[in-house]
Amino acid sequence: MEFLSPDDVILPPPVRVFAPEQRTAPLVFASPHSGRAYPPAFVAGSRLDPLRLRRSEDAFVDLLFASVPLFGASFVTATFPRAFCDANREPWELDPGMFEDALPAWVNADSPRVAAGLGTLARVVASGEGIYRGRLRFAEAQTRVLDLWHPFHAALREEIAATRERFGACLLVDCHSMPGNSMAPRQVADVVLGDVHGSACDGVVMRRLEALLRGQGFSVRRNEPYAGGYITRTYGRPRERVHAVQIEVLRALYMDEERMEMLPGFVDVQGRLSVAMAGLARDAGALLGV
Repeated sequence: MEFLSPDDVILPPPVRVFAPEQRTAPLVFASPHSGRAYPPAFVAGSRLDPLRLRRSEDAFVDLLFASVPLFGASFVTATFPRAFCDANREPWELDPGMFEDALPAWVNADSPRVAAGLGTLARVVASGEGIYRGRLRFAEAQTRVLDLWHPFHAALREEIAATRERFGACLLVDCHSMPGNSMAPRQVADVVLGDVHGSACDGVVMRRLEALLRGQGFSVRRNEPYAGGYITRTYGRPRERVHAVQIEVLRALYMDEERMEMLPGFVDVQGRLSVAMAGLARDAGALLGV
């Protein structure tokens, strides 16, 4: 896969919504971390080569779940890369050390994500390598948040609201991938489901989703080591009949993590996930009581 193509010079819209021909399932899927449209100026100004910049991507996750509109669900995907702006963070989680000018007092500079270098504008890629040669101006952060983060979440809120209005309830499935070294050998699973330890999604939904995935041969864990990020925590409000679950798929199943390339097994994993998601679409109405 080429890192930059001529089309990347003219960047796509920050968010794409793949809508079903007919909304028949109370489901919305999201992929905030699989964007591959890297602004050339960002690449040129980075300390890292293009391949290392891509280490933070949930590479190809949008393709793993590309079939979900066929099952009557919408799919909201970010086209911008996580290393440039992270849509699974608060809008203003920023590291003051990254900027040459002072940040406003209302910026969240003390979150654990910021401390790890993984705020809304990341300081490092997933491997821990620093992204930037020098410091940024706060105006750059404002531009990215307003032009990228806000459109993604506006589209996501719109899809959730439309689904809830149509059915009376909505289940949001937030799609991610996880590196092979994120779990101890005895704890390695193919899929980790996160519901913020039961607060973001009803247990009956989680049990059915886990069963569907296990039925397709995936080993599944819950909430360890990923309980759910900003999207799951923010949108998962079961009392308001909006449920959210984060799904992390093990990258080693379908891609070469060093080369950032699909493995021959990609199609098999994609197919098994599609069968599981078709089952979820079929059962979602009964699970949500609509």
